[in-house]
Amino acid sequence: MTPAIKQYQAIKTPFIYIFVFLGVDVKIGKLRSIGHNISDSLASGVGLLIGVYATEIFGEAARSPERYILVDFLNGTTSGGPTSESLAKAIALYAKALCDLCQRHGTDISAFRELTTRYSVERYGPRFVVTVQDQAGRCSVDEYLGVPGRRVMVRDASGLIRPKRSTGSTE
Repeated sequence: MTPAIKQYQAIKTPFIYIFVFLGVDVKIGKLRSIGHNISDSLASGVGLLIGVYATEIFGEAARSPERYILVDFLNGTTSGGPTSESLAKAIALYAKALCDLCQRHGTDISAFRELTTRYSVERYGPRFVVTVQDQAGRCSVDEYLGVPGRRVMVRDASGLIRPKRSTGSTE
């Protein structure tokens, strides 16, 4: 029996099956929304989620030799380019604020296995890529351009312009 099936118990009635929720099973879309909200808040440079706290993550990423900063919101840490003391403090505050943000979305921080965002400045301007993975192993990678972050648009097979599809995998 797979872990996803273990979270529900089927109760058979004469005509239908009723599935009873037994554990925490959060839709990946809700986690993607939380990931976008916290990432976009840091990208905005204002930091309303943690109180008014000015940051300049794209400027610091552009000035670094690596040309990017990778933020792990679950642990409040960074990798890639070096960060200023002020930005490091803001990222630690975002990690603490994540619990409250999850509660406002009706979920718990334990639903995340991974929540990272890579901030960089490309030729089209500021860019951030949000990676979300839930406890079941479902993964979503969404790319945003600009401030505020807007999904990258691509032309589909029929010639229409649509948001770039999330990439992801299941373990």
